Amino acid sequence: MITLHINGQEHRLDLPPDTPLLWALRDTLGLTGTKFGCGAALCGACTVHLDGEAIRSCVTPISAVEGRKVTTIEAATEGGDRIGAAVRDAWVRHDVAQCGYCQSGQIMSAMAFLKSLPKGKQPTAAEIDAAMAGNLCRCGTYSRIRAAVADAARALV
Repeated sequence: MITLHINGQEHRLDLPPDTPLLWALRDTLGLTGTKFGCGAALCGACTVHLDGEAIRSCVTPISAVEGRKVTTIEAATEGGDRIGAAVRDAWVRHDVAQCGYCQSGQIMSAMAFLKSLPKGKQPTAAEIDAAMAGNLCRCGTYSRIRAAVADAARALV
């Protein structure tokens, strides 16, 4: 049995320790907001937060996250999280989602990036592009993603 702390709740799972976190989230716990994209940590669709840092859940074994705090898209913009709310609202204002498949990973990466910035720092377009480079969008909404991240940063000042 492995104990995982996901979205503020403790879960005891009877799974092999090398089970990817993505499959524990989706198949065992029914948290389907985190998406499978490539299975090789190349596209970012499976991005979740581990102790506040963005990670790729498709290549992270559950044994590596035992006893640590995992946050998925289901809880990322809830509970009064100021950065989550700013990102969510900016995503809506800029109509970022097209097909929407990559959006949970995009949002999780954007939140981790904005949390890493010094208080009041406004990121440049190049900094946003670098931070979001590990997240692919099949629909090519990169300019809207960049605008939404910059907008969320301004809202946090």
